[in-house]
Amino acid sequence: MITLTPTALKAVGHFIATASDPVAGLRIHIQGGGCSGMQYGMKLESERAEDDDVLEIDGVTLFIDPYSAPLLDGVVIDYVDSLSGTGFRFDNPNATGGCACGQSFSA
Repeated sequence: MITLTPTALKAVGHFIATASDPVAGLRIHIQGGGCSGMQYGMKLESERAEDDDVLEIDGVTLFIDPYSAPLLDGVVIDYVDSLSGTGFRFDNPNATGGCACGQSFSA
C-alpha cells in the first residue's frame, strides 16, 4: 500500500489538470541509479501497462510495475515546498540506507 499525503495529492492533481495530453494515471516506479543504488521515478501516463498494479487513492490512479511494487509497499509520499527544495519526498520503510538528498536508497 502506498500513501499520498494531502499535499502530495493536491500536487499530483495539479500536474494532471495542467497536462497537455490526456492522463490515465501516475506511474510510480523504482529504477537503478542515484548514489545509493535505486531511485524513485514518477511519470504521468496516458495508459496502464498490462502487468501494472492499479491503485486508486482519493481520485488519483497510480500505476505500479511488478518490480517496483514490493519496494514501494508502505511508502508515504509527500510534496514539500520549502527554501531547501521543492518536490516529492518518499518515506520508505523498505529502505536500508539512503543518500542525504533523499532521492535514492538501498534495500
